Amino acid sequence: MEVLKKDVEINRQHLEAVQGVGSNKNDVEIKGAFKQFGANVVLNGIDLEVKQGELLTLLGPSGCGKSTTLNLIAGFLDPDRGEVHIKGNNVTKVPPYKRDLGMVFQTYSLFPHMTVYENLSFGLKLRKVGKAEQKKKISKALELVKMSGLENRYPRELSGGQRQRVAISRALVVEPELLLLDEPLSNLDAKLRHELRAEIKRLQKEIGVTTIFVTHDQEEALSMSDRVVVMNAGKIEQISTPTEIYNHPKTEFVFQFIGKSNCFEGNVSAVDKRKVAVKIGSDITHVDTNNVMGNESDLKTGDEVKLYIRPEKLQVVSLDEKSSSPLDFHRAKISQMNYLGTSWEINVLLQGKSIQVLTSAFDSSWQNGSEVLIGWSPSEVMLVKK
Repeated sequence: MEVLKKDVEINRQHLEAVQGVGSNKNDVEIKGAFKQFGANVVLNGIDLEVKQGELLTLLGPSGCGKSTTLNLIAGFLDPDRGEVHIKGNNVTKVPPYKRDLGMVFQTYSLFPHMTVYENLSFGLKLRKVGKAEQKKKISKALELVKMSGLENRYPRELSGGQRQRVAISRALVVEPELLLLDEPLSNLDAKLRHELRAEIKRLQKEIGVTTIFVTHDQEEALSMSDRVVVMNAGKIEQISTPTEIYNHPKTEFVFQFIGKSNCFEGNVSAVDKRKVAVKIGSDITHVDTNNVMGNESDLKTGDEVKLYIRPEKLQVVSLDEKSSSPLDFHRAKISQMNYLGTSWEINVLLQGKSIQVLTSAFDSSWQNGSEVLIGWSPSEVMLVKK
């Protein structure tokens, strides 16, 4: 059997878990976890299940509880209430070194006085792996992260990206049942972050190890994960696939936190089974009832509401191009235009509100001060009652 790879059955279960068919086994379960530091409630009764073989990302702003959650799983912290289960076993009181996991930190945490080889062999020696087997495992681990040939270098002789690759390799070489990554790319420049996140995703799929990744970077979370857990103020706001999180947020916080969004304020002017009519200034626009946050039956004429829509869902056309489009169009004035290479970022004033549009369609006649029409589909707007 190849070093650092699971057998065929584990790989099959990995694919089934990620694709949502077959095995639904959970490698990690957190049940009703509370954690408080002084008067600060960091985790407020969270429940979480991590499927076998998936890459799950904990995403949220600083202080939301994502790193605390990871530390509960690792065993570095104990919950004040609640339980942590790994592979079906209650490990709430089990110390970290008995949990069969690998962990990578944002600060690399390599032993500076040890070579790359010695850093990787450290965990294997603790597990009483023989020297010949150590050599095989280390060689394979370094090959996986494209660091072969650098075994005799010290951490100070490596770049930041290389040090992080060694840290990942050191976590993998012991063949853990669970891999925990705590913002491992945050200290790297943009190009290295992009390269390494692709590398981590490739490694995780190749090896099949269940992985929990903590980040505050939305792009990182959306591009790497099988599922994303959005956290806020010690609670879980939503758990879903990256596409579902982005296109169908379940809460106002998720819509605001993930990606960019425009917000309008208005008043309900009419409600029926299919659409809600909202007055924004002197204009009327519409929202599909299934895009109402909460229960649309609670809405009534005159209610104050907020409407959210993403910049890329807006369409800009010249005043004479409205034709018979099913979109809701509104007259607006361009205030600023920025060329981004593959698209244009256009700021417009609509009913006195500054709105951002991202579009690849551009009319050379447009300039600051030009009057245009801004259109959107009622199915792309999210409504929240104030």
